[in-house]
Amino acid sequence: MNEEINEITSLETHDFGMAKPASSTSRSWSTQTTMTKAADAFRKSVKLCVTKEMLLLSVTTAYTGLELTFFSGVYGTCIGAVNEFGTEEKSLIGLSGIFIGIGEILGGSLFGLLSKNSRFGRNPVVLLGVLVHFVAFYLIFLNMPADAPIAPVEGTNSSAYIKPSKEVAILCSFLLGLGDSCFNTQLLSILGFLYAEDSAPAFAIFKFVQSICAAVAFFYSNYLLLHWQLLVMVTFGFFGTLAFFTVEWDAAAIVARGSDYRSI
Repeated sequence: MNEEINEITSLETHDFGMAKPASSTSRSWSTQTTMTKAADAFRKSVKLCVTKEMLLLSVTTAYTGLELTFFSGVYGTCIGAVNEFGTEEKSLIGLSGIFIGIGEILGGSLFGLLSKNSRFGRNPVVLLGVLVHFVAFYLIFLNMPADAPIAPVEGTNSSAYIKPSKEVAILCSFLLGLGDSCFNTQLLSILGFLYAEDSAPAFAIFKFVQSICAAVAFFYSNYLLLHWQLLVMVTFGFFGTLAFFTVEWDAAAIVARGSDYRSI
């Protein structure tokens, strides 16, 4: 009896020992599968980067990164550095952020709904966005001293082209948020339309380009005067809008014939 028990125990131990390599093999296979999927996703993203549509949209995306840095970091600094605003200059920074948010919410809700039912496509919304931003940049150019972004902690007493106005400064905050919502809603819309079958690589490229340009803008904002920063954004805004128009005009044809991305 004891011999039979010992044999059964020996067999169970042997079977349990043989199960370990199977579990280890399963984990190794799972790891290899995950790495293969990651490599395939990276390969798709790299190939997608060099397609005509994505290269054109990258110009528009780059502009959203530059203006994101401007309204989220640089513009508030400019407002806080203007001594002409008196004792309220610091509190205006928070108020500016609130109005940027109001513009973002209003534009996002309005243009997000309109894009579903618009007969004219996405171009009119992007055109409105760039015009709103250009008006805001012009008012900021007139209202803010050129050295405001790089002013010391004590602020700047330099004069602008007009007497600095709190109302104009807050209006510009609202316009910056509104224009940004125009670009972002339409960029996300066209990416989802062109790459509906597998949109993850397209959105990854969108965030990558936007983040890189935002970081570059944060770097040069510590050295360039205000009017040079505005000129950079106007240039990218102009060419980014033309690039978006080009892709939008061809979007229906691209989807109809099947884009190059579908064959990757």
